[in-house]
Amino acid sequence: MGKAILRFIRVSPTKARLIAREVQGMNAEYAIASLEFTPNKAAGIISKVIASAVANAGLEPEEAVITSARVDKGPVLKRFTPRARGSASPKHKPTAHIMIEVAAAEKGDK
Repeated sequence: MGKAILRFIRVSPTKARLIAREVQGMNAEYAIASLEFTPNKAAGIISKVIASAVANAGLEPEEAVITSARVDKGPVLKRFTPRARGSASPKHKPTAHIMIEVAAAEKGDK
């Protein structure tokens, strides 16, 4: 069993959770291949975290299964945009913590 955690990444946790739910329970090799063609910023990030978790477990991607893919909310960077008449509008730039756990696949799993 291996895991990888990427903290304080500048991506919306809501958008990253959509991708994390798709790959949970998948074979790691298949998940990395499918994320490569997903047009989403979070997909590329999660793909790298999966590869890191597989390496941490000391496995090959084809023999690993993603047991848990979790995205937690991180701190929000608060910025301001200047607006008309000297006023300002707030901008919220969310961050996320991505946690991936992998385990060795049983012989029957594919």
